[in-house]
Amino acid sequence: MKLITFDEGRVGYVDGEEVVVLDVPTMREWFERGGAAETGERLPLVGAKLRPPIVPKKFFHTAGNFREHEEESKQVGWTHKIAPWIVFFQNTDALIGQDDAVIYPEHLTEELDYELELAVVIGRSGKWFGPEEAADYIAGYVIFNDITARDIQRREMESGVFSFCKAIDTFCPLGPWIVTPDEIADPHDLAMELRVNGEVRQRSHSGRMSVTIPEIIAHYSPLGYSAGDVLSTGTVSGVAGFSPDAASLYLKPGDLIEAEIEGIGVLRNPVISWRDAYGEPPPRVRW
Repeated sequence: MKLITFDEGRVGYVDGEEVVVLDVPTMREWFERGGAAETGERLPLVGAKLRPPIVPKKFFHTAGNFREHEEESKQVGWTHKIAPWIVFFQNTDALIGQDDAVIYPEHLTEELDYELELAVVIGRSGKWFGPEEAADYIAGYVIFNDITARDIQRREMESGVFSFCKAIDTFCPLGPWIVTPDEIADPHDLAMELRVNGEVRQRSHSGRMSVTIPEIIAHYSPLGYSAGDVLSTGTVSGVAGFSPDAASLYLKPGDLIEAEIEGIGVLRNPVISWRDAYGEPPPRVRW
């Protein structure tokens, strides 16, 4: 099943070329209830505006899980080691959905980067459990593009932590829908690819994670999960910032990002300038 939030926040699932509308006000409540009845209404999928499929109570970031990402960082002498088990939280107000624009805050950054990630949706509340129980908490999978301001990230990491660089408004594309586990035979056997203007920038495989998804979910369980929480699993190699020719690869207004994961789909987002988004120059805000 492909679960979507669409138009003005309605909830449904995709059935061929149609959307079956569900009788529930939000996707998070759908998971909290353990499901919902159909309203009997069916709408064309074409023309539906896909929103971020869920606004979680908590969005757990995982960093450093794909060791290929750590290895590529050594090409440019990145300022800090990308250690496994880095965890932090995302600003859920930064969420955007399918075809929504990433707004380039040129007054804050000159190094806008992309990070393709597989994210997991938690289906029920729980805490303090092991990997052998984690599968019971997995309710779906979704594509996440972890947009990052690398110049801000380097400065943040001088203190050993980072968050602002990834949490700026529109920096959290998520979608296009949540695919339930019955449609994903093995989440560790999925091809992953990110393209900018049709050019492949990241290409990898979910089987290259250094630890499994159940291990990640169990590892964070002492923090406590709520139904509908989202957990990312880390990015793969190929980010612009870790390339010897980074300056030519950073995102810029006019770019189109396509983040694709086998069995889930393609999350598509354009990049636009601040002036194109708001019709005025950037504010006098600096980081």
